[in-house]
Amino acid sequence: MKKVEAIIRPHKLDEVKDALHAIGVSGMTVHDVKGFGRQKGQTTTYRTAELVVEFLPKMQLEIVVDDRLVHQVVETICQAANDEKPGAGKIFVSNLEEVVRIRTGERGPDAI
Repeated sequence: MKKVEAIIRPHKLDEVKDALHAIGVSGMTVHDVKGFGRQKGQTTTYRTAELVVEFLPKMQLEIVVDDRLVHQVVETICQAANDEKPGAGKIFVSNLEEVVRIRTGERGPDAI
């Protein structure tokens, strides 16, 4: 089992969610987050004063999938979240040792 974490632009959330649902992803956890990467924030002007916004709003998705689906999930997120501009996001994939469904006690892929 793998945990896929994706950091994407907020306006791409619905598009990514719908695309993942279309390939059979049945659940995810979503967090409002702020951060920066190579963009190093943005500079804006407010009432003639220049403001630097260092941390930009992003959405973090956490998705647990069976090993067989991980490549398809990553590709789906890449296609749905890409807007060809810097700061489109990042995807991290990590191994999971165990998943347990609290209500039923199911473990492993059955708990996903």
